[in-house]
Amino acid sequence: MKKEIIHTEAAPKAVGPYSQAVKIGDFLFTSGQVALDPETMQLVDGDVQTQAHQVLKNLDAVLQAGGSDLENVIKTTVFLADIADYKAVNAVYEVYFSDSKPARSAVAVRDLPLGALVEIEAVAFVKKQKEKDTLEAFREVELDVPNVSTVP
Repeated sequence: MKKEIIHTEAAPKAVGPYSQAVKIGDFLFTSGQVALDPETMQLVDGDVQTQAHQVLKNLDAVLQAGGSDLENVIKTTVFLADIADYKAVNAVYEVYFSDSKPARSAVAVRDLPLGALVEIEAVAFVKKQKEKDTLEAFREVELDVPNVSTVP
């Protein structure tokens, strides 16, 4: 199997000697995402929930670039600057993983890069191109079904 480096402008560029994600086989391994705005490369202003939303948007952008999405995340690791933020981050996390909850670890750490309050990394399954094409084609099909209330 060949290792493929994943990069997207839709997520913050790496702030160190690492890749946004690496794809190998049917799996995508993301680096931890913090609440950097991809355009300004500055932490978003706000509390831990505001940061968690940006983190998950960044994570989703990296997953999409690697041929996956939040529905196909298998495992996440959540790093918190303060364990007291666990409940607040859960409330945001549940919005993004409402139907397809991956396995997860959450830990408090002393500090996070750039003074971030939360960081999340993920491992995801990558859909085969044929499966993706079939799903997209299915979504584009318009059904011409008569309204049953007008049928005699």
